[in-house]
Amino acid sequence: MADDAVEQGPLAGETAAGFPLPSQIADVPGAEGWRDMYQYFTRFQPADDQRFWFYNSMHFPEPVPAFDTITSEVPYQAIGANTARLFVFPTTLGIEHRIVNGRVYITANPVLDPAEIERRAAEFGPRAAHYFEHWDELYEGWKDRLRALIADVEAIEVPQLPEWEDAEAVFSARGVAQNHYLREGFQKCVTLYSTMWHHHTEMLMLGYGAYVVFFQFCTQAFPEISDQTVARMVAGIDVIMYRPDDELRRLARLAVELGLDEEFTEGRRAAVVLAALAERGEAGARWLAEFEKARDPWFNVSTGDGFYHHHLSWNDDLTVPFTALPGYVAAVKAGTLKDRPTRHLQAERERIATGYRDLLASEEEKAAFDQMLGLCRLVFPFVEDHKFYCEHQFTTLFFRKVKEFGALLARQGVLAEADDIFHLHHTEVDLALADVMLAWAAGSPPLGGTRFPAIVAERKRMLAVLKDWSPPPALGPVPEALNDPAVRMLWGVTQERIEQWLHPSADEMRGVAASPGVVEGIARVLHDVNEIGQLREGEVLVCPVTAPSWAPVFAKIKAAVSDIGGAMSHAAIVAREYGMPAVVGTGDATKRIRTGDKIRVDGDRGTVRILA
Repeated sequence: MADDAVEQGPLAGETAAGFPLPSQIADVPGAEGWRDMYQYFTRFQPADDQRFWFYNSMHFPEPVPAFDTITSEVPYQAIGANTARLFVFPTTLGIEHRIVNGRVYITANPVLDPAEIERRAAEFGPRAAHYFEHWDELYEGWKDRLRALIADVEAIEVPQLPEWEDAEAVFSARGVAQNHYLREGFQKCVTLYSTMWHHHTEMLMLGYGAYVVFFQFCTQAFPEISDQTVARMVAGIDVIMYRPDDELRRLARLAVELGLDEEFTEGRRAAVVLAALAERGEAGARWLAEFEKARDPWFNVSTGDGFYHHHLSWNDDLTVPFTALPGYVAAVKAGTLKDRPTRHLQAERERIATGYRDLLASEEEKAAFDQMLGLCRLVFPFVEDHKFYCEHQFTTLFFRKVKEFGALLARQGVLAEADDIFHLHHTEVDLALADVMLAWAAGSPPLGGTRFPAIVAERKRMLAVLKDWSPPPALGPVPEALNDPAVRMLWGVTQERIEQWLHPSADEMRGVAASPGVVEGIARVLHDVNEIGQLREGEVLVCPVTAPSWAPVFAKIKAAVSDIGGAMSHAAIVAREYGMPAVVGTGDATKRIRTGDKIRVDGDRGTVRILA
């Protein structure tokens, strides 16, 4: 099946069961060699035609560079290990992933046999109970472990490979030369990244599990309850994932207090603002000092979701914070800068929970409801907080450290520039470093300079071609039932969503009602996080997916619409915590809406309609 047929919709190449089969997806013309970028175990196998897969555009909205496949390889290793092997979840194993034309597709492996579920439940019960009963204590220990990992990755030194070792290496009988530390340091980077992801999912899967159990109870006890209503019963959380935005608000207030507000105007580049503030005497110096304090650690937040090396952190690209600051400064001057409506959300969650609790017939049911809801509220802050430590602070430093190894390879003539390292798989980087270690020891130039630049150039070219491919939302036969609550709450993939993918409505787009409210406004369609500076006050953001680090732009927009996401996706959580109407999981809003269209976003019904 040609790739242009995929863009025409499900009817083009559609099988009797529904979506195109993996084996029917043709190579994109001009990028036929894309498989060479990826590991053999990411390729679709013949038997995969019999399974349902969906495009994980939440985490991978773009074609994946070779090195960045580590952000699917390692996380899925850790997720499966924690759910299937460590805690022994009764009804689920892990997630399998495949790559086609640079896009990541995934499927969940459920446990369906009742006897096996019962056998696994006997193991899961005491293991999960231990974590839930000691949650606060374990969480504090978890944070200590993550802070140690962050310090470890930051402390890795990339050897400079001098002409001669320092004489002290001999006089102290160190016995190990610098080239040894080259491979050791890189392998330590990869090892720490894997360790981080194991800790990432250590408590996260239990947090999701607690919510899934509560969600299932509510849908059985109250058949008409919506996903959003269940989610609102755990809203109103105060977590550090919003601290970067809080720091921007603090800096905006300080700018007004110091009389520096005129320096913050719409569209002014960060470098220009910072240079101007440096000329503003004591007031400017004070603001800049507070700005530097905020940057570490709070600006180590990715403009994406921590899965691509080029989704730079705020510290590496100040576009996002300086896009938000003018609006915050103007709001401070006008007296309209409001905090997140946390207290209102907390009052609403109590009203909703009390109302549904009162509908339960027995005291036993009410006690179970109270216990499950209490557990959800206990564990739910971790569901957001972990992202700052893991996908943002650690991963920002991880990619930065890998780039340092890229700079060394560039100095040795193996690569043209430091960023080229991200177009090699981590096993290829290991080979390139071994080449440099040998060459330095032998006193000869490394041979990688005749090998890797051509590979990198070809992969860059193919990624540019693959970026224009429109991947189907799903592949394979439509399942008879899709009842995985985690897939539903995170990705918004339900039987209803699958039907909408197959037969989209011409009049309106339907998705998950993520955050309540109805607004009309002018759309701004962003396909890439690097376009975020284009957003203007009062627009409606339409994008493949938002990340928590986009929170500051919520002060500028009226509503948010995304292609992917469920009621408990990060996009939905952020929208609720900021009181912003949102519809997620529309499937194709970025294709059907154009910048400048006037649209109506109904966050109560989960619909989006183009008005003009």
